[in-house]
Amino acid sequence: MSSEAVIKLDGIGKSYRIYQRPIDRIREMYSLRGRTYHKTFSALKEINLAIERGDTLGIIGPNGSGKSTLLEIICGTLTPSTGTVAVQGRIAALLELGAGFDPAFSGRENVYINAALMGVSREEVDERFDEITEFAGVGEFIDHPVSTYSSGMYVRLAFATAINTDPDILIVDEALAVGDIRFQRKCYRRFEEFKKAGKTILFVTHSVELVQAHCSKAIYLRSGEIRAQGLPGETIQRYLDDLFGPNEAELSELDGCEEGGSVPDQARSRLEQSQNLSHGSVSGSAAMIRSPKDLLPTKPFYNGNEYRWGDRRAEIYDVEITDEGHQHLSYARPGQAISLRAKVYFKEPLAPLIFGLTVKTVDGRVAYGVNTRERGIRIPEARSNEAFEIAFTFNCSLIPGDYFISLGVALDDEGKDNVAVDRRYDVIFLPVQGQAGDFGIAALDAKMAINSVGTTEK
Repeated sequence: MSSEAVIKLDGIGKSYRIYQRPIDRIREMYSLRGRTYHKTFSALKEINLAIERGDTLGIIGPNGSGKSTLLEIICGTLTPSTGTVAVQGRIAALLELGAGFDPAFSGRENVYINAALMGVSREEVDERFDEITEFAGVGEFIDHPVSTYSSGMYVRLAFATAINTDPDILIVDEALAVGDIRFQRKCYRRFEEFKKAGKTILFVTHSVELVQAHCSKAIYLRSGEIRAQGLPGETIQRYLDDLFGPNEAELSELDGCEEGGSVPDQARSRLEQSQNLSHGSVSGSAAMIRSPKDLLPTKPFYNGNEYRWGDRRAEIYDVEITDEGHQHLSYARPGQAISLRAKVYFKEPLAPLIFGLTVKTVDGRVAYGVNTRERGIRIPEARSNEAFEIAFTFNCSLIPGDYFISLGVALDDEGKDNVAVDRRYDVIFLPVQGQAGDFGIAALDAKMAINSVGTTEK
């Protein structure tokens, strides 16, 4: 292991024997001819991975892809069938809700037990106990049995214990999804503190926005194999390509195979939104034309690092961005009225259609998204060799900064949610210029006034 790699996996595989009936285990054990009565399920296959000190690694993939199995092997709670694991440093892991907690013991007792399992002495816990309970926010329930806790209290106390044991490596497996929004914000602030301190963080999530915003690296697992790894943006694009592209059906079949739970209700809509802006109406027109040339690379706002996918039975081939006076724009100002007109050419008849647009920050956070399906806008069937123009009108209510706009054409499909036809991810670079000072995303144009209300005499 190199001096910088704190986790190194070489040829890791994990297989399980699946028996159709319990008696088949006995039959196989005592078979004189060595007959087998099981099928082999490979949860992980030939995983090679090196995680360096200070990395924040996001792990994404559909249910049943082996994410939880991988984390358990790294933590040492599961033994691999093949390969070797080498880990340097103290690990604090939150693999599932309340893992390591005894329901009969109080929260206080479970803190000490959990810390001891992580190799933390009682004296160290004594020094940090007040900080643990304050972060968890369980109040007087700290001395109640954890069997009386809500799921949110469970995870808050488990996470507070994990992060306050001064780990070198923090591992979190989707457990934060049960915490309320205030607790999640506290957790992600603590993640930032860990990153600045050079700690290594691994976490599994279905939210690609969290991976984009918080991770320095990402891996995409599917069917027990690493399908993509590297920078978050590139890895997420590969995942989305599989999720909404031709292989989406195969991914759907994996749901619930290994890791149980379902994708959070908002996950699919967030992914939909992140591929597809408008405070105004979405309008369109159609015309019969010959197959056009892609004109977007000739535009001043074109992002040459766009990511494009879909079956391309229709293609987005031109975009114009103008102000109220129909003047072409290469940048915008906060509050400015903007019209974005996209042209789409259809190679064959297609219906039912979805047109969408989204605007995101440089770090991948969705600032706003809209599509015709969510607006309930009915689109007529496109004919072969026909072109549509889709107009989005909106006020640029964004604070000064750099933003990317994505455009998408998809088919509405009951079985697959939608089928990507032409999605141009981050195709438009839109700087918003103005006086700096405010922070966030939305330009609310707040006014501040300070007035004296007099003095009070004693």
